[in-house]
Amino acid sequence: MRSPKDFFRPLAVGAPEPVREVPFRPSRMIHFFDPSNEKMAAKVPDMAAQADVVLGNLEDAVRADRKEAAREGLVRIAKATDFGDTQLWTRINSLDSPWVLDDLITLVTEIGDKLDVVMVPKVESAADIHYVDRLLAQLEARAGVRRPLLVHAILETASGVANVEEIATASPRMQGISLGPADLAASRRMKTTRVGGGHPGYLVRQDPTGEDITTGRATYQQDLWHYTVARMVDACAGAGILPYYGPFGDIADVVACEDQFRNAFLLGCVGAWSLHPKQIAIAKRVFSPAPEDVAWARRVIAAMGDGTGAVMIDGKMQDDATVKQCKVVAELADALSARDPELAAAYEAVTKEALA
Repeated sequence: MRSPKDFFRPLAVGAPEPVREVPFRPSRMIHFFDPSNEKMAAKVPDMAAQADVVLGNLEDAVRADRKEAAREGLVRIAKATDFGDTQLWTRINSLDSPWVLDDLITLVTEIGDKLDVVMVPKVESAADIHYVDRLLAQLEARAGVRRPLLVHAILETASGVANVEEIATASPRMQGISLGPADLAASRRMKTTRVGGGHPGYLVRQDPTGEDITTGRATYQQDLWHYTVARMVDACAGAGILPYYGPFGDIADVVACEDQFRNAFLLGCVGAWSLHPKQIAIAKRVFSPAPEDVAWARRVIAAMGDGTGAVMIDGKMQDDATVKQCKVVAELADALSARDPELAAAYEAVTKEALA
């Protein structure tokens, strides 16, 4: 077992010191692009102006004969683009693939100073993170990278879910974890071919109200991913890292996408993947607290003073527990306001009215 005293020491001579606290930066959407697709690559500057995170994808959505082109394309894009406050991430190939070693060697040595986070697919245990952790440290030392790259794990196997707590605490590099519903469904042998979202066959039925049990009984579709998302959120909260919903594959169904993202937001996720530009707007709307909610949170905080005791506001009791909830909303609003002037103006206007 590794000594806790050694946890924040570099794993290679000359590597930067690991971070002691994951920096919270707005990441309401992680927008994927294929660096081997020249048409898509040309849109990266526009994507960066809209999204909190842009991610150069090297894994599943890239054909085997395009892997090298995607890797080389990401290097070119990173060197040529000023991302401003937008984060640049990459999803490398899986650790059992023949491409992952070249992914890491090339990206860290060529653009390690531009990359913020390395997303690792199909993480099954802490051992996977330990491997990436040590290799990143060696490559950072070789390339003279002074800021440690962070690591994001995708939860997409049954073993990964079973080991999610140890994955979350495996390294000080851990930035967060995303749900990977498609691969996870296959790993669990779930009988769904959808990428995220619900399923009409996964339901509960209203009890019969008379002798006829065949008619007049309402059904309610359930969330296939509720247990996994909740467990992932708890693991991330315990480790001080960030949880994300993954992809919603039905691009045309913007209503269900918004519902699924909102469920994840309410459960504690800070963002979700976006696979199409229309999903960027959905994620931005859903993972930003509503101005009315921010105004209420600030009103409660102001009324509670030092945060102890209890007060009545509009007939509702508020105490130290509710003020903690309100601080979560208010602090998120502050972080988002620093990046989004339009959102900041909306928060300020509604809050002024509420506190008047």
